[in-house]
Amino acid sequence: MISSQSNSSRTSVGDGTWIGWFVGLPGHEFLCRVPTDYIEDKFNLTGLENSVNDFCQALETILDTDFDSQSWSQSVDTANAEKLYGLIHVRYILSARGIDSMCLKYERGDFGVCPRFYCMEQETLPLGLSDVYGQSHVKLYCPRCQDVFQPRSRHAQLDGAMFGTSFPHMFLMQMPTLRPPPSKDKY
Repeated sequence: MISSQSNSSRTSVGDGTWIGWFVGLPGHEFLCRVPTDYIEDKFNLTGLENSVNDFCQALETILDTDFDSQSWSQSVDTANAEKLYGLIHVRYILSARGIDSMCLKYERGDFGVCPRFYCMEQETLPLGLSDVYGQSHVKLYCPRCQDVFQPRSRHAQLDGAMFGTSFPHMFLMQMPTLRPPPSKDKY
């Protein structure tokens, strides 16, 4: 089971919302900010109430607009809210708006580049090895060599289910102009 970060490392400057705080945490740069209107749409939450303990409290925490991380009680466990946000995030990044958000991150190089020399610093995409929350950490997929790599240690603690097993492939199907040609050089 993948555990949440320790509360001692949970400092972030946000916009006063729980979402702003959470996506602003160090190591969470791969995450997109899911709009509240997407989260409030009950259709987008279908089936998640059975996947998260104390679903209503977790949803209320996520939608908190008066979240103050300085006065927030460190004894409050946000693991359920983090899990719910991750499960909403994986759905959002496959929507049209989510693909656009992830495209901006991809083009800026937020996910890093492939470590292989012949890939010529090809931008990578986040990938989960499992769609089940708590099974594996996020990995990086290189669309040029089509290999999977471990991200830098500060990003490696994100759960892979926050991105899902199909994100890179769906992303490149929606954005075919971003698909790089395969490397002509062999390893």
